[in-house]
Amino acid sequence: MLLAIDMGNTQTALGLFDADELVRSWRMPTDRTFTADEIHVRLLGYLRMYGLTLECVDEIAFAGVVPQLTREWRAFAQRIAARSIAVGADTAAVTCIHAPHPEEVGADRIANAVAAEKLYGAPSIVVDFGTATNIDVVDSDGYYIGGAIAPGLRISMDALVARAARIASIPLETPPHAIGRTTEEAVQSGAVLGTAAMVEGLVGRIRAELGAPEARVIATGGLANIVADSTNVFDVVDGQLTLKGICEIARRMRDRVPRTA
Repeated sequence: MLLAIDMGNTQTALGLFDADELVRSWRMPTDRTFTADEIHVRLLGYLRMYGLTLECVDEIAFAGVVPQLTREWRAFAQRIAARSIAVGADTAAVTCIHAPHPEEVGADRIANAVAAEKLYGAPSIVVDFGTATNIDVVDSDGYYIGGAIAPGLRISMDALVARAARIASIPLETPPHAIGRTTEEAVQSGAVLGTAAMVEGLVGRIRAELGAPEARVIATGGLANIVADSTNVFDVVDGQLTLKGICEIARRMRDRVPRTA
C-alpha cells in the first residue's frame, strides 16, 4: 500500500491507500525535530491502532514544506525498503505547471491542483485552509497557473490575541450573526466571516480573470468546514484532497506516463 504524507507547517496528514482507495487517514503535529527513528515509532503506533503493520507499506509519497523532515522521511522509507517519492523535485515529469518559477510552487499546491483536475475537472479553484489560506487555480487545460496566499485563520487569531491586550484566546467557531454582540462574537465574525468574504471576493476575481464563471471551487484543509458553513461559494468540501493528489502523482510516477493537457 501507499502511505501519502502531507507535511504542513503545523500538522502532518497521513493517508494509507490501497490503489486509489483511501483506507485510513490520521493527523499528527508537525515536529521539525523528528528523526527517522521517531517517525518509525510513531508510525508503528498509528498502524497498530488499525490492526496494520509496516509490512503493508511498500511506497511512501510526500508533499512537504519542511525540508529537514523530507530528509528524515526518505531515510525512514529506505529503512523499511519502501520506494519514496517527493512531490515537486521528483515528479515534474507527470505534473502540469505554468508558472514563471515552477520550482517555487509548494508541493501541497501541486497535489491540490492534480487532485482537483482529476476528481472535479477543469477549470477549478482550490481553497486550502491551513497555516496559510492558499488558493490554487487550475485552468481549462488542466494546468496549475498560480493563485493567492493569505494568512490562515489560526495565525490571524493568534496574532490578534498576542497584540490586543483586551482580547483573550477565543474558539474558532462560526458566529450566529455578522454583527457580534459580544467581544467573542465580534472576533469570530471578523475571523471566520471575514475569511469567508475574502474567499468569495478572490474567487469572483479569479473566475473573471479565467473567463470561467462556472469554475468549480473546492475547499480543503483542517479548517475548511468552519469556513464552509459560512458561505455558499464552495461546490465541494474535500478534506482529503491533498492526500488524494499525492496518491495520484505517485500512480503517475509508477506508470511514468507524463500528463499532457
